[in-house]
Amino acid sequence: MAIGAGFACGGFCVQFGCDWPAFFYASIAAILGFRLRAWLNSTGSNGYVNIAIAACFSTILAWLSTFISTPAFESGLPDWLVAVLHSDTRWHPLMACALFIVPGVPIINFVCDMIENHFEMGLNRAINTVLMVAAMSFGISLAIMVCGVDNFAKDLSMTPHNNYINYSIAAAISAMGFSMIFNIPRRLLWVVAIGGIIAVCTRNFVNLGPSNNNIGLDMGLTIGSLVGSLLISWICVKWTHVFHTPHHCLSIPSVIPMIPGVLMYRFLFALIQMHGIVGEVTDAVHNGVKASLATMCIAIGVAVPNIYARKWLMPMRKQKLAKLIQEREERGIFKAFDE
Repeated sequence: MAIGAGFACGGFCVQFGCDWPAFFYASIAAILGFRLRAWLNSTGSNGYVNIAIAACFSTILAWLSTFISTPAFESGLPDWLVAVLHSDTRWHPLMACALFIVPGVPIINFVCDMIENHFEMGLNRAINTVLMVAAMSFGISLAIMVCGVDNFAKDLSMTPHNNYINYSIAAAISAMGFSMIFNIPRRLLWVVAIGGIIAVCTRNFVNLGPSNNNIGLDMGLTIGSLVGSLLISWICVKWTHVFHTPHHCLSIPSVIPMIPGVLMYRFLFALIQMHGIVGEVTDAVHNGVKASLATMCIAIGVAVPNIYARKWLMPMRKQKLAKLIQEREERGIFKAFDE
């Protein structure tokens, strides 16, 4: 599970635009952070404190990995090893190394519960989500202050410039990795990987475009998230019958790689680190609103097809059941319940 969670964070890092050496640096930091959190949980320590400690530890490890790609460190290594270890995006692992903590499933379930009028359960999940993200942001903020990094929340670009082959590989890794955390059956891992590829590539094609030197429709993150989640959710309506699995067991792991986790804790990190400079509140609110809209669209895209599919399929199932009962009554091998 730790390895799966770590590589899932590395997949997120690739989606943010990092190269493959940075993918492994983010993965290693996340794996060790995940194991630390699991050990702390086993000791009975407070769960939110454990989240903060794990986020801080992972971020510090990702910061230490940035020194590998510096001239001072590379000067003592052979050329072939420098070619393997050097990363042109050495700061990107700081954005992804703690994303195994982002409560993507509770966020989606919260919106789904509110849509289906399960308000009490939805509010419980919402409060738990806010506390988890706040604890993670506190841990990351502490690590950033200790390490003296100033451009993590403001200047480091998240716009990816990889090709769609890299997007697909990263999405498949992230979907399978997070599925392992949620105990998805092993037989469905390849299905979830395909779902993640479809969701992420659709989102990126709708989201990205000429304005950021990418191929796509350039319609923004919110619309892209909605289209990607709607598409994979409709596909999963059919897959539930093919693989004999509940809809959410396929759709939610497939859309988890689309959760804008970095925007969420960038929002909280900006609030924590305010110094009274003009524009800080605007940047924080911008990240918060953008993350909220994207998350809401993902949850709506997952929930709506499933809700309508249930309403559409239920009458058909009742008709099929009534027909089967009638056939068995005519053959004398079944009696009606009222007899």
